[in-house]
Amino acid sequence: MDSEIQKQFEELYSLLEDPYPWVRSTGILGVCKITSKYWEMMPPTILVDLLKKVTGELAFDISSADVRCSVFKCLPIILDNKLSHPLLEQLLPSLRYSLHDNAEKVRVAFVDLLLKVKAVRAAKFWKICPMEDILVRLEMDSRPVSRRLVSLIFNSFLPVNQPEEVWCERCVTLIQMNRAAARRFYQYAHEHTASTNIAKLIHVIRHCLNACIQRTLREGAETHKECEKENASVLDKTLSVNDTASMAGLLEIIVILWKNIHRSLENNKEAKAYTINKFASVLPEYLKVFKDERCKIPLFMLMSFLPASAVPVFSCGVISALRNQEESVTGRSYCTLLDCLCSWGQVGHVLELIVDWLPTVPPQAKSNLASKRKVQINDMCSVKPKLALLYMEYLLTHPKNRECLLSAPQKKLNQLLKALEGSKADLESLLQSPSGNPLNKATALHAFGLYCRMSVHLQYKFCSEEKIHLSILSDTGSWLENKVLPLLEDQEEEYLKLQRDVYQQIIQTYLAVCKDAVMVGLGDPKFQVQLLQRSFGIMKTVKEFFYVSLLLGILKEIAGNSMIYRTDSDEKVTVLFDLVQEVFQKMLECVACVFRKQPEESLQLFHSVQTPLHEFITTIQSWHQDTAVHHAVLSTLIAAPVVEISHQLQKVSDIEELTSPQCLADLPPFSRSLMGVIMKSSDVVR
Repeated sequence: MDSEIQKQFEELYSLLEDPYPWVRSTGILGVCKITSKYWEMMPPTILVDLLKKVTGELAFDISSADVRCSVFKCLPIILDNKLSHPLLEQLLPSLRYSLHDNAEKVRVAFVDLLLKVKAVRAAKFWKICPMEDILVRLEMDSRPVSRRLVSLIFNSFLPVNQPEEVWCERCVTLIQMNRAAARRFYQYAHEHTASTNIAKLIHVIRHCLNACIQRTLREGAETHKECEKENASVLDKTLSVNDTASMAGLLEIIVILWKNIHRSLENNKEAKAYTINKFASVLPEYLKVFKDERCKIPLFMLMSFLPASAVPVFSCGVISALRNQEESVTGRSYCTLLDCLCSWGQVGHVLELIVDWLPTVPPQAKSNLASKRKVQINDMCSVKPKLALLYMEYLLTHPKNRECLLSAPQKKLNQLLKALEGSKADLESLLQSPSGNPLNKATALHAFGLYCRMSVHLQYKFCSEEKIHLSILSDTGSWLENKVLPLLEDQEEEYLKLQRDVYQQIIQTYLAVCKDAVMVGLGDPKFQVQLLQRSFGIMKTVKEFFYVSLLLGILKEIAGNSMIYRTDSDEKVTVLFDLVQEVFQKMLECVACVFRKQPEESLQLFHSVQTPLHEFITTIQSWHQDTAVHHAVLSTLIAAPVVEISHQLQKVSDIEELTSPQCLADLPPFSRSLMGVIMKSSDVVR
């Protein structure tokens, strides 16, 4: 009988040492189930050896993340047996560094193990994994891991069963231990407690800040010394207005908590009114006391949560603060001010400021009524086009602000678009005059990018039909074709070097916006046909392939979105996909030409093209198998290496010099690169 049991244990050990990961994982599961169920019947030495094998070796199996994950998924099975707790309490601390495992699934499983340890009270989780490590991981890890870590330490830093003063003390402690981790903790805190507790914490922190300010104001007053000593709390000894990091951290936590319960406050008018009134009464004082930039940003964000009428002094000064910003500003202090105006529905003031600062706006664009209503900026020294574009970029990039921006009257938005359109003339001048001002160059290119993006948003917002005709973007394509490309034709290399950054960015901006428009389904087949036809002009004029990645992206999106064209005639779709194949063929010809002239440099540049090329080929293979465009694209892919190899063979004078290629490395540069991409897709190879 003993020999049979010994044989079974040997089988378990052999499973744990098997060369195949899935066998080792299965062995871990078996060991954990057996030890949990038969703990009292197994010899102690065997138990210790098995668990040391699991926790000391397999938990650090560098060959397989699945095996490491299995360890942490299966150990909770053993924890269900209380007799295992003393031994595991000794073994588990050696696993602390698994919290920093490269594989997310291992980190998730490890935190789940810590949660199990906490639930069954097998050990103190912070003795297995120190709090410092937990906070570092909370600061930087993904959502699945962070949410579990918050669940693990929630009662430590927000003990809802203790007095509210303790909540604030723990909050300050967490901020002082790791400010970034504190932000993540309170970002998920509302998932573990009621909204009323979150609201209470907001006001507890407000009381704490008020107390710090009051204590600072009455410092040195003899009449209050005794009172302070009697009522001194832990925070009185550890917290001060001069501790800027802690003050900024507390203000940030208020912002995060308020955002988390925003919807709940909207449904509870009484609580919302109470919160607004309380903060409206103290925020002006906070602005006077907390002057550090780290405090100002969360303060401005809090202001944006209140109605403008609740903070009249501040709200009246926001547009002036934006106007007085230095154009050389390096930080992003203006962002929260723009957020305030958007949340108050005053984005129109920002639009007026931006248009005033863009020098390209024609005088007749402004109505007489607007001229009478506000003071115009005529002093060119006060015009700040660079700053205007930064404001515009921020409004257009952030969804909520963009929604506010596009809710402005159409007339004002058209006026703004007209001002941005002036960048076209500036760019033409720069291309004609290579010695242009670098500052004007950067500003003009930035404005052109915003013009292209804004035109799409406007036409989508104010479209009157089911189909959106991107006429402004099409006109921009015509401008590129008729104004920009002719300036580059037959130019000397020295001239092109001087203007390379300008024309490259113009082309890249136009193609990037077109690609995004097609990707979200805004460009109809007519627009796409025009786009592909214009790409021939780009490929003919520009003897580089900086645009190839974007052009491949456009081809991929057109090929992938073909299902939305069911309502269009077969003739239109046929023309479109004929163009897809023709553009792809011409593009490969251009790339091959560059490879012939600059083989070494082209090899490095081709790395940026590999991923979009693979995606395009895969899309054609998946969506258009056995169609005309599928056959044409595959034919092009086969023909390109054949042409290059034939071209090289023609240069060989002695037939004895020829050697048959044995691998990809023996092929010419372009063929080698292209075949490397093709071979990534097994379906295409077949």
